[in-house]
Amino acid sequence: MENRVVITGMGIWSCLGQTLADVRDSLYTGRSGIILSQERKDAGFRSALCADVPQPDLKKLVARNQRMFMPEEAQYAYMATRQALEQAGLDQDYIDQHEVGIIYGNDSVAEATMKALDKFREFKDTAACGSGAIFQSMNSTVTMNLACLFRLRGINLTASAACASSSLAIGNAFLLIKNGLQDCVICGGAQEANMYSVASFDGIQAFSQCEDDPTKASRPFDRNRDGLVPGGGAATVVLESLEHAQKRGAKILAEVVGWGFSGNGDHISTPNVSGPARSLELALRNAGLQPTDIGYINAHATSTKAGDGREALAIAQIFGDYRVPVTSTKSQTGHEMWMAGASELIYSMLMMQNGFIAGTTGFEAPDEETAHVNVIAETTETGFGLFLSNSFGFGGTNSTLIVRQWRD
Repeated sequence: MENRVVITGMGIWSCLGQTLADVRDSLYTGRSGIILSQERKDAGFRSALCADVPQPDLKKLVARNQRMFMPEEAQYAYMATRQALEQAGLDQDYIDQHEVGIIYGNDSVAEATMKALDKFREFKDTAACGSGAIFQSMNSTVTMNLACLFRLRGINLTASAACASSSLAIGNAFLLIKNGLQDCVICGGAQEANMYSVASFDGIQAFSQCEDDPTKASRPFDRNRDGLVPGGGAATVVLESLEHAQKRGAKILAEVVGWGFSGNGDHISTPNVSGPARSLELALRNAGLQPTDIGYINAHATSTKAGDGREALAIAQIFGDYRVPVTSTKSQTGHEMWMAGASELIYSMLMMQNGFIAGTTGFEAPDEETAHVNVIAETTETGFGLFLSNSFGFGGTNSTLIVRQWRD
């Protein structure tokens, strides 16, 4: 017998805010977290646009001998996870007495790696890297740090799958709980926001050039979109089996009812239509739902010509004549990359809880491909009880999550 999988906690560290309430308000009002960085312009970036993600101060929260192991994204993840555990009512005493796992999405640690190797080259001595360098520079740094800081004894795994990383982390946690292998898993994703992590990305001319109006630079689905804007931060959700959550008296926020995934088997950076369409189809099939059951889609749409267009065609292929409301919160946050699947699930949850759909800011008119979907341009007050969230990444990795408002 399969378990139902529920969400009991959420936490966020985003350019839209560092609390759920602040992020909700930013979504509703259409406030953008995108800025023009003079530091990046001076450093030689083609595009100096980026999300404005504040650095957390962990000095009063984490001992110095533990902070030395934590790169930027692990710090974001720690703050988001503290929030999620508090909302879920999971204190350290409970965690110490039960098996709680962690699966987190992360696919780069550029700055920490660069700094350690710069010291090695400067002093010609490997000891110059520092004793924390190895732990900061591994892709699994977030799960290693969080598992030790919160003393987690369940599964400890990093999902490294480009921009689908955190969606796949949530999907795998869903699968483990559904099949009775874990009762409770902390999951999510983190993305470093420093300029070094995306310098090579800027080098392939993937970023928007609309520097004269940063808040309108990310224009998912719009015919005048000219590239993405890099973002960062961290987002954490707590998943539990329904039985486990009810047994400990947790407040249930929503239920994860479906997960679909696929590979394009095609070009390493240029997406196709068939891969994303298969991910959507499998998510609906695994949830036992029809397209018309879905009240809202949070699209992956990053504001690139090919990506947005192919996703629009994939949605149209699966949803047919049903004009489901579609938006991309990346219009406000930029592309949060490894954290995007988790953060966009939280953004969608906040909309569902508060009866609105945040508009795709900057969207004015579609092109021939994006005209196939019903893109909502401005905040709309409307209720929905089921949403679908897409995450697609380099290498043709696709993940689709379906979440339902909680009901007994």
